[in-house]
Amino acid sequence: MALIVQKFGGTSVGSVERIEQVAAKVKKFRDNGDDIVVVVSAMSGETNRLIDLARQISDQPVPRELDVMVSTGEQVTIALLAMALIKVGVPAVSYTGNQVRIHTDSAHGKARILQIDAQNIRRDLEAGRVVVVAGFQGVDDQGNITTLGRGGSDTTGVALAAALKADECQIYTDVDGVYTTDPRVVAKAQRLDRITFEEMLEMASLGSKVLQIRAVEFAGKYSVPLRVLHSFQEGPGTLITLDEEDSMEQPIISGIAFNRDEAKLTIRGVPDTPGVAFKILGPISSANVEVDMIVQNVAHDNTTDFTFTVHRNDYQNGLQILESTAREIGAREVIGDTDIAKVSIVGVGMRSHAGVASRMFEALAKENINIQMISTSEIKVSVVIEEKYLELAVRALHTAFELDAPAGTAE
Repeated sequence: MALIVQKFGGTSVGSVERIEQVAAKVKKFRDNGDDIVVVVSAMSGETNRLIDLARQISDQPVPRELDVMVSTGEQVTIALLAMALIKVGVPAVSYTGNQVRIHTDSAHGKARILQIDAQNIRRDLEAGRVVVVAGFQGVDDQGNITTLGRGGSDTTGVALAAALKADECQIYTDVDGVYTTDPRVVAKAQRLDRITFEEMLEMASLGSKVLQIRAVEFAGKYSVPLRVLHSFQEGPGTLITLDEEDSMEQPIISGIAFNRDEAKLTIRGVPDTPGVAFKILGPISSANVEVDMIVQNVAHDNTTDFTFTVHRNDYQNGLQILESTAREIGAREVIGDTDIAKVSIVGVGMRSHAGVASRMFEALAKENINIQMISTSEIKVSVVIEEKYLELAVRALHTAFELDAPAGTAE
């Protein structure tokens, strides 16, 4: 008998029919003798509907009251799923975050889990019940309802699995696992049987949207085995674990991630003096604009060109701030570019193999793709290129690192 935490997202519980399908899936596991805790999101589109209602009252709803409101979406789902389970003969009970006692800080809209009291859940599991828990929500010291922000239900699932010392946390979604890259871009992309937390973190942060970063971080911290599965298709999915698989067959590169939502800002002719980087990035940081890749080049005339990337949504704000900074520090000019994209190769095998970066650059050179910026870590290499070459670059790299599925086996 295993203890499994299963998390189903909004599309998986988007209708009564789908909720009944989820109940049938949970029943199969329960009939096999497993103890099951189910974490669910609000029905697809419901959270956005509630937010829209709030904004009809106020452009900036009070965060406490907004949390009270949007948390009701999950409350509907847990009750419906518990009813569906009972209907098919599975004893079940639903819990809000408050009833479980998922204790969080008081940062409404982006609260962080501090502690979980799993006593009630354990009691129900021992009594043979399936426990259905509302994702995305908790309660602070004052008893206020809080929500965990984007990807909150994934985080709830992983946190409960950690608190309960579950054998596995299963994340059910609309894909059947983690792929070497987006199958919509590369038809020969393959589903990975397993991937490490480190690799999944890099993939998630670099543009892969299968799992939220916070959930992967949480799972890695508490060594919770994660498995990504399709909600309505059978299959083994992808297992995300702490251990690197000791296999000679393991590829150097596990996957290729990419992100179209990039923009580049450059300030030219900056006096090359101590503290200049802070003078440039300080105001950017103060405006809550997140900087990704940074390149600095020093010229012969004792000036420097400073280039960095930001999310495309932050481009105009960043450009205005940089133009103001340029006037203050006497820089020559500010230029920007929104027609860029970032492509990254990720793999723990890079630690033990030389020449990975040069192999990447060679593959791009063969396609006449110019590299504008480069960033590296122990297990990834990222480059910035023109956006129009993005899909060509991903396909070329996928082939160069031998990730293509053999003919007739692409999923």
